[in-house]
Amino acid sequence: MTSVGNSILALTLTGLRQRASFLLSALAIFCLLGLAGCDSGPEIIKISGSKMGTTYNITVVADQPAPNDLAERIDAALDVVDLSMSTYKTESEISRFNALSVNASQQISADFAHVLNVSESVWQQSNGAFDPTVGPLVDLWGFGPVPGDNVVPTDDQIDAALAAIGYQHVQLADGQLAKSSPVRLDLSAVAKGYAVDQVADLLEMLALPDYLVEVGGEMRLSGFNPKGQPWRIAVEQPTVIPQVQRIIELGDVAMATSGDYRNYFEVDGVRYAHTIDPRTGRPINHSLASVTVLAPTCAEADAWATALTVLGEEQGLAVAEQLNLPVYMLVKVEAGFKAVSSSAFAPYLTE
Repeated sequence: MTSVGNSILALTLTGLRQRASFLLSALAIFCLLGLAGCDSGPEIIKISGSKMGTTYNITVVADQPAPNDLAERIDAALDVVDLSMSTYKTESEISRFNALSVNASQQISADFAHVLNVSESVWQQSNGAFDPTVGPLVDLWGFGPVPGDNVVPTDDQIDAALAAIGYQHVQLADGQLAKSSPVRLDLSAVAKGYAVDQVADLLEMLALPDYLVEVGGEMRLSGFNPKGQPWRIAVEQPTVIPQVQRIIELGDVAMATSGDYRNYFEVDGVRYAHTIDPRTGRPINHSLASVTVLAPTCAEADAWATALTVLGEEQGLAVAEQLNLPVYMLVKVEAGFKAVSSSAFAPYLTE
């Protein structure tokens, strides 16, 4: 029995019923807050912070005591990804690869290799719609680290940038990474998802199977929420002012969303979105506004959300059906948006 419980018992035995009632009420409040180790329910742990140029938010429903240094362990797991794949850190693995000479090689970590393997798989299965070497085109259109001046590049400039990309020029074998052309990598479309996976795997290892991990909007969920029910996640409507399009119940799955509705510029009435098609060298110009993908890992969901955004509604749905990917799309129409989804997403649409 806790010291508070002993005090209550002593006071009750001395006949101070009013005081005992007050202490019991206070004890109940402590239990609800998870501060007294009571058996009133699991402890709800919320951890948030900033990393990788974005924010992260983690909720854990702990049926057993969590490590006192859980926040520090999560921060360290995110640091591993950031120090490996950040193009803003000159000492990172990816920055060192980007500075590497053609035909030279570099020993890379298992984390970096895993993200590259996911990237290569999605690059192949999307027929090049997803390409982590697309950076020169992104920069050319003014959507890179240095803001552009809203000028449409010439055809010659686009052709020159196209000649400087291509994931086929990246080779990974036995932990050695090399390139056959002076390409550079940018894994921002998959690294955040991988960071989510690293935190989720850490929680699994610590026997904390009920959680929601979110990094920069990408997330992975497992088990149940604090109410003992499936996690309820909002699919956002692709508008300037965020609105909820639909609520879906999820568990034991990762989710990523991609869209072109907030980062663009206009010239002579033409809208140029920040999502660049690596196959054409130009911004996408179809009506697909938002793509939400579910997958076993967030790295996969993250990469596929980008790939399907590039492919558009028809091609994207065809690929999703072929690969049995759960996909939910919002397509711009005259009256607003229409929702379309793949067959594998149907179980998540039940009310």
